[in-house]
Amino acid sequence: MAISKGDTLPDATLLAMGENGPEQVALSDKLKGRKVVIFAVPGAFTPTCSVAHVPSFVRTKDQFAEKGVDEIICLSVNDAFVMDAWGKSTGASEAGITLLGDPESAFTSAIGMDFTAPPAGLIKRSKRYAMVVEDGTVTLLHAEASPGECEISAGESLLAEM
Repeated sequence: MAISKGDTLPDATLLAMGENGPEQVALSDKLKGRKVVIFAVPGAFTPTCSVAHVPSFVRTKDQFAEKGVDEIICLSVNDAFVMDAWGKSTGASEAGITLLGDPESAFTSAIGMDFTAPPAGLIKRSKRYAMVVEDGTVTLLHAEASPGECEISAGESLLAEM
C-alpha cells in the first residue's frame, strides 16, 4: 500500500556522496524536528527528471525556504556516484538540493512507491512524487499517475498547496 497524507515515514538508510565516497544517511536524522520536501524521480539522467522535475525545485527553492522548509531532498533508485554526477550536471547540488540514492529500492518499496518497466530498463524504480514531511509525518503528497508526467509533483505545484 502506498504512503499517504498523515502517515509516518519509515526510517531508511540512504546514500549520499561525501568527501571520501558514498556515505550512509539516516532519513530519520534528516526529518526529526524539521520540515522537509522530498521529491522522487524514476531515474537520474532520464529526460523528464532532468529537464522538468529537478529544475522545478531549483527554481522554487527560495520560496520553499520562505514557507519554513528546512531542506529539499531529491530521491532516486540510483547509487551515490550517479546522484552526485547528476546533481552537478543539473545544478541541483549548487542550488543546495540534497540528492540521496536508494540503490536497492528499500525505502521506495517500503512506502509502496515502486514500479517496474522492463522495456525501459527500469526495475524497482520510484514513482514520481513530491511530499512535504513535518517531523517524519507526511503533511502533503502529490503523486503522478505516470512516471513520465511531471505536473502535480513539480516544485511550483507543491508550493501552491502549502
